[in-house]
Amino acid sequence: MLRAERPRSRVKLKLCLVGDTGVGKTSLIRRYVLDLFDDAYIQTLGAKVTKKTVVLNATELTPPIEAVMTIWDVMGTAGFRELLKESYFYGCQAILAVADVTVRESLESLDGWIDRAWDVSGDVPVHILVNKVDLVESFEEQEDHVRAFSQAYDSPYLFTSAKRGDNVTRAFEDLARRILVPNVARTVARTATP
Repeated sequence: MLRAERPRSRVKLKLCLVGDTGVGKTSLIRRYVLDLFDDAYIQTLGAKVTKKTVVLNATELTPPIEAVMTIWDVMGTAGFRELLKESYFYGCQAILAVADVTVRESLESLDGWIDRAWDVSGDVPVHILVNKVDLVESFEEQEDHVRAFSQAYDSPYLFTSAKRGDNVTRAFEDLARRILVPNVARTVARTATP
C-alpha cells in the first residue's frame, strides 16, 4: 500500500540579485537554474527574469513547500540601478547581494545596492555572496572583512563559485527558506487561533 504524500503548499517568491557589473550575477543564476557555466562574459542589458521551481522544507516540522522563484538579474551599472529601482525592486522578498572576491570595492558598493532595494521593498532579508573564489588560492584573509560587512545587514554570507558550483544552490535555497519560515509561522498562528 502506498503511503499518501503530504499536501504541499505552493508559494511564489521574488528574489533580486544586486551588485556591480562583472561580479557574476548572471553566471550564478545560470549555474543554479541550468547547472551550466560559460567563461564568455555577456553583460546583462536591462533586467532579465528567470524562473525555477523547487520543493523545500521551511522547517523540519512542516510539509514540503513548492517554491516558484522568480529571480531578477539587473544590469550592474550604478545609473541603471537608480533608473529602474522602483520597477526592479517592487515586490522583492529577498536580496542576493553579489561581490567579486578579486575586486574589493565590489563588496563596498553593495551598500548602495542594498539601500536602493530597501528604499522600495522594505527591510527584506539579504544574503551576501562573494563570488569567483575559483580565481584565488585563498580568500581567508578577506573573511573578517566580509563577516563585518554582513553583520551590518544581519545577513549570512557565502563564498561562491559559479564556475565550479561552490555554494550556489545553498545560497538561493537558504535565502528562500528565510522568506518561507516567517510565512509558515504566520500560517500556523492563524490556523491555531480559535
